[in-house]
Amino acid sequence: MSKNSKQTSNKVAKLVSEVLRDPSSSAIQKKLAGSALAQTHSPKQTGNEIESEASRVLKSEKYNDTTKTLAASLVSQSNKER
Repeated sequence: MSKNSKQTSNKVAKLVSEVLRDPSSSAIQKKLAGSALAQTHSPKQTGNEIESEASRVLKSEKYNDTTKTLAASLVSQSNKER
């Protein structure tokens, strides 16, 4: 299996913090943020399930820029072979 060495950037990590502290953040934002947080300063890769969900977010028009930024970060950190 090919490894992806990308990690959550400082910019996205700051966004993750804001999302997780904001009580008005949506459930999908918090789910994506939690996954991105787990990959901050870690060699972990995005799992198949969350990668699929992040991909759906990116393809949909109903999500805002914050949600799409989190989703894009996770997709970029997924297994290169998927």
